[in-house]
Amino acid sequence: MGVVAKRSSMTFYSDGISHYSHRVRIVLAEKGVTVETIDVDPDNKPEDLASLNPYNNLPTLVDRDLVLYEADIMMEYLDERFPHPPLFPVYPVARAQSRLWIYRIRQDWCELVDGLMAGDDTPSHLEKKRKELRESLISIAPIFGEKPYFMSDEFTIVDCVVTPILWRLPAMGIELPKNKATKPLLAYRDRLFERDSVVASMSEQEKEMG
Repeated sequence: MGVVAKRSSMTFYSDGISHYSHRVRIVLAEKGVTVETIDVDPDNKPEDLASLNPYNNLPTLVDRDLVLYEADIMMEYLDERFPHPPLFPVYPVARAQSRLWIYRIRQDWCELVDGLMAGDDTPSHLEKKRKELRESLISIAPIFGEKPYFMSDEFTIVDCVVTPILWRLPAMGIELPKNKATKPLLAYRDRLFERDSVVASMSEQEKEMG
């Protein structure tokens, strides 16, 4: 019983639309962590969130006395706190490479995703962002022909970051072409979407995006 009580002491304040919240929910599901997920409307946040998190932003993870308010830090913490199955590689060089991929995704894709999901830009700027994200995804499609997951034989933390972005493509008005060049990427996408943890991680809003 002690383990169950310890595992259920965690509370996750989640934005059901945000890909940053989604990536953490995938990690939680992958680890099988019992957590109380509180779906928060970003425009109507509960008062206790501001007292927990100095930035009053989402997502926010509370584990007893520890409060975390940055998605990537939450993912690393969860991987260390619940080591099985491991999502970061064991060896320092490979761990650094995973962190670098996550950084590159943040630099190259996340700003585009944030802008497209917000939709508060001119139609021409939004179309430019769509084109840039679509072309960037298509350009890396061949790497998925080499390994079943993102540069890996196993599902890793990098896949937890990529999955929410791929899931949101229809919501962003992006359709990937179906051809020989994109076939590895589309097969990778299907592998991700069929994964139990990914299915279990979905918010009500995300289920409607698919």
